[in-house]
Amino acid sequence: MQEIRLHGRGGQGAVVAAEMLATAFVKGGKYASSFPMFGFERRGAPVMSFVRVDDARIRERTQIYSPDCVIVLDPLLKNSPAVFVGLKKGGTVILNADRLSEREKYAGLEAVGIVDATKIALEEIAIPVTNTVILGAFAAVTGWLTLDSVLLAIKEYFSEKLLEKNIRCAQRGFAEAKVYAS
Repeated sequence: MQEIRLHGRGGQGAVVAAEMLATAFVKGGKYASSFPMFGFERRGAPVMSFVRVDDARIRERTQIYSPDCVIVLDPLLKNSPAVFVGLKKGGTVILNADRLSEREKYAGLEAVGIVDATKIALEEIAIPVTNTVILGAFAAVTGWLTLDSVLLAIKEYFSEKLLEKNIRCAQRGFAEAKVYAS
């Protein structure tokens, strides 16, 4: 089983990103589940959401304490040590960032992926909702699913012009993600 923990703030799409990610895995032939955890339901409040993926049915519905991958949607959260607590040695991190600083901070990981998701989201949808950009980057960095699966999932959540814009976001996230191996 692979476990993924997403960190963001209310309004950035972390909860919907987890749902779309689980849907993308299902479209790719896996079993997946997603669920959120948040305190105060307000824009800007810290949010975590979780995704589990396996070849067999998933029954566990607890918080993920030792993820294989951590996804950070808010660029300011990449500086919070709490975000990386429990990340498995050899795990993967995907950051919304314009560059990778402090490379030594990520020693022992399989890969660190970065994408300037905020910039892409602002250019494509004119608001800093980074979830579909991050999903494209996730596909590029991990190789755990295809971009086509991500695009199929996005089609279940958006329609018309928003669909077109979010497809471009995911495609750009996939194309513009930079991967650093430690």
